Amino acid sequence: MTGMKSIFPGLLLVAAIAAIALVLGHAMPLVGGAVCGIVLGILVRNTRPPSAAFAPGIRFASRQVLQASIIALGFGLSLGQVAHTGLSSLAVTLCTMAAAGLAAWLIGRALRVENDLKLLIGVGTAICGGSAIAAVVPIIKASEHDTAFAISTIFLFNLVAVLLFPWLGHLMNLSDLGFGLWAGTAINDTSSVVAAGYTYSHAAGDFATIVKLTRATLIIPICLVLSIIVGLREKRSGSTDFSLGRIFPWFILWFLVASAVRSIGLVPAVALPWIHQLAETLIVMALTAIGLSADLRRMAASGVRPIMLGLATWAAVAITSLGVQWTLQQL
Repeated sequence: MTGMKSIFPGLLLVAAIAAIALVLGHAMPLVGGAVCGIVLGILVRNTRPPSAAFAPGIRFASRQVLQASIIALGFGLSLGQVAHTGLSSLAVTLCTMAAAGLAAWLIGRALRVENDLKLLIGVGTAICGGSAIAAVVPIIKASEHDTAFAISTIFLFNLVAVLLFPWLGHLMNLSDLGFGLWAGTAINDTSSVVAAGYTYSHAAGDFATIVKLTRATLIIPICLVLSIIVGLREKRSGSTDFSLGRIFPWFILWFLVASAVRSIGLVPAVALPWIHQLAETLIVMALTAIGLSADLRRMAASGVRPIMLGLATWAAVAITSLGVQWTLQQL
């Protein structure tokens, strides 16, 4: 009971700001509630920082609520629905993931970007933007500062992609399926993929959405590999509290369970819009809390190098996607 009392003030603050962000996100769908949440959180944190009494609730929202949002997203992902499209797009998806990882490592090293921030930008660009970053944060124990910076960088290029990709697609005379595959593999956040795809055409939007959902499932093996790496490092360092069960991302397992429940039809169709709204609300709350933890002075001290890394990684993914499609004659 004492624990609940300690998190209540911060959780209430997060929920109030997130409610405003959701309204703004629906009014500005190209921006979205998630971006509004983190921006509003950053503004509050850096104009009138919350007192220490709010810290436990903000921390709870940035971690536990964040994990709950990932599980809720699983109910919207039918594994059977994406199987066929997923297989046809797998070659492009794997190549773009490899390009993102390689670019983030090489360019991040050249720019001397911190390891956690480099990893978060690479994973966010490779898989599914803020959701992928959210899944990885509790495994590598990244700081709120690095998390906020990575998400802000990823969302910046999401917005650019929504505005730029449809114009470039028409300029290159891409087919509906070709553009859908490009958007689904080269734009980070699901909402941005949907916005860009349906701006191009309805068929492109349908295809891009399924490709993006398939790509999102690859966060599961990524998280498992990272969990093993973190566990081995802790064991080698002589950590006495090492436990595979402790570092295993159990929320990813529950994400799989949620997806399986959705796939076998145990979730009534009438409930899906409510579950989707719940998932959106939870992730906006989590990102609002991360914004409330972001110190702009520290971000400014990091300089432009992380943003340069985000731009270079995003460009590598977009070019690789087009290159692989051209090679496979899928444009």
